Amino acid sequence: MPTPIRVGLIGAGYIADWHADALRATTDVKITAVCDLSEAAARAIADPLGARVFTTVQHLIDSKACDAVHILTPPNIHKDIATQCLAAGLHVLVEKPVAESATETAEILAAADFAGRHFHAGHNFLGLPSYIRMKAAMQAGDYGRVSGAEITWALPLSPLRSGPFNLWLLRQPKNLLLELGPHLVAFAHDLFGEVEILHAEAAHPVTLPGDDPRPQSFRILARAGHVEITFTIALVETIDDRSVTLRGSSARARLDYAQDVLVVERENAADLVANPLRKQRELAHQRLVEGFSNAFTQFRSLNTRNPYGLSFRGMTAAIYSALAEGKPQDPRFSGQTAVTVMRTIDAIIAKLPDKVLQTAAPAVQTRAPKPTALVIGGTGFIGRALTRRLVADGRDVRVLSRGKSGPFPDLPDRVETVSASLHDLDALTAAMRGIEVVFNLAKSLDDTWADCLKNDVGVALRIAMAAEQAGVKRLIYTGTIASYDMSDPNVQITEDTGFAEDMTDRNLYARSKAECERKLLELHRTRGLPLVIARPGIVVGKGGPLQHWGIGRWHGAGAVRIWGHGRNILPFVLIDDVVDGLVRMIDAPVVGQSFNLVGEPMLSARGYFNAIHEALGAKIRVVPGNLTAFYASDSVKYLLKKYALRKQGVIRPSRADWQSRAHFSPFINTRAKQGLGWQPEHEKARFVEKAITNANLFGF
Repeated sequence: MPTPIRVGLIGAGYIADWHADALRATTDVKITAVCDLSEAAARAIADPLGARVFTTVQHLIDSKACDAVHILTPPNIHKDIATQCLAAGLHVLVEKPVAESATETAEILAAADFAGRHFHAGHNFLGLPSYIRMKAAMQAGDYGRVSGAEITWALPLSPLRSGPFNLWLLRQPKNLLLELGPHLVAFAHDLFGEVEILHAEAAHPVTLPGDDPRPQSFRILARAGHVEITFTIALVETIDDRSVTLRGSSARARLDYAQDVLVVERENAADLVANPLRKQRELAHQRLVEGFSNAFTQFRSLNTRNPYGLSFRGMTAAIYSALAEGKPQDPRFSGQTAVTVMRTIDAIIAKLPDKVLQTAAPAVQTRAPKPTALVIGGTGFIGRALTRRLVADGRDVRVLSRGKSGPFPDLPDRVETVSASLHDLDALTAAMRGIEVVFNLAKSLDDTWADCLKNDVGVALRIAMAAEQAGVKRLIYTGTIASYDMSDPNVQITEDTGFAEDMTDRNLYARSKAECERKLLELHRTRGLPLVIARPGIVVGKGGPLQHWGIGRWHGAGAVRIWGHGRNILPFVLIDDVVDGLVRMIDAPVVGQSFNLVGEPMLSARGYFNAIHEALGAKIRVVPGNLTAFYASDSVKYLLKKYALRKQGVIRPSRADWQSRAHFSPFINTRAKQGLGWQPEHEKARFVEKAITNANLFGF
């Protein structure tokens, strides 16, 4: 039996899970190391695999724990890590974009050639089974002589409109092309060879904080030999269209690479009457076959072989079979192809008007901020609005963030961003020195109760202890109305309603936030923690998402399955009203109290979508969700995860928990109005204007 190739993952973010799943399914490969600055993030991936954990690349290299690495870090550090690993004798696969320019990519290739190692590019969609079929059919002449191609990435990119804004992706306009362009250009190069860029334009600009514009769509005209190519990138709220369409003399082939579906439209020799019927029957037959085939594949694999996952499996299988057998690199994923693709991306950027690539100059700092308020979670939807409101009220603010920059480039005199781990008590205490009020907006979405206790409850308690040690005058904690049992329409909810004693049958988010409140209130009673609790409702307004999961389960921007029948009034609240309530908690004599920040009764789920239709002309397909069916389906998934996939720590929320998602129980907001002097928007027309008309829900 051959010795498996030992692979390390450098970077333990979202994309690492996809690489790990693909590598586990690849013959003669074993994941032996995971490296990330966050040991906890690395361990979450490494421990189930029996892999070693590292927090620096050099330690991973020195350990001799692997033969190859996948570099899954932010793109601006790809080149340095790749050349470091190549020099140490490791093969590398670099997630796209492999670098920030063709020049940097060529440097990685040169390092690979010098070291005698392989450099691979993470062009995963080229490993998709349906794409391989399309390419083979085109090369066999099945589509005739191909004269045109449309290659499209149309998928909403919510960070452009609702953050977080400190991502590498949003630092410069060209980064959007660097991130998404390789998918499209890799298809074109693999199908047709060298691509010449003729024209590039951008549209649908959106303004990031600090009056910094970013385009949300690109249209590029290109040519490869005799094939005319159109690349389209659309990041506004749009129907998902990630496709490659080839127009040939004998057929038109359309690959939906997000769904792994290939459909070919051909002419037929039937008479004029039967011809259109036969054509549509053939197309319908193909779609049925593709649909049933994909459904069977996902059902048989318990959804572990979805199209995106299959693309990674195809890529890793091609790369490591060649490595194991000592064969030349698959050209789809070779370093030379990576250089060619990045050269084309550079050419696209060069064709864009200068004004598209410009970024706003950061405001010049004239004084150092003297913060008296600390916002933890200040880069999120509520946190951003809260920080700006505090500044407008005359306060300087310190924002705690994972990074060293935040979404406040226009406020350098008033806002400072500091980086501190929420698991480091000393760092948290230091961040609170001189602070009068701390807003804890942090939340952790975990998969097990053990992780909730560590990353949510433990963090909330650590923040409270830091506040005590730093002498903070008031700690304002944001819980959630989701912790209530909202399943009974005959029960009115006030702050006196309370949570269930036993919440083991609730979803982890609701249970965890309730446990945070219980522990914090215990500290208030026993040690005098100056605590106030806020529980916002379904928060809407500018900066918030169209696809709000508090309303229903979304299927792209055009369809939503609402929780329940959708006729009951939902606990909506405007973002500005939530912020106003939080600010009022600073000085009001309300220590030890909690407040449900829920607006006046306005709209049901159906009413909300009707208002979107009337105000914006966009009709979203709204389907009622049978909550019993949701519960039954979830129960089946629970059994499969626990007994078939043998996953640890899985939970099964109760039927009442699912009914609570529909927010059947009405809220009474009297306490917030009386105790805080809070006055949420009460006129429906103005509510709709702020929540929908002027909220930029669709990005344009």
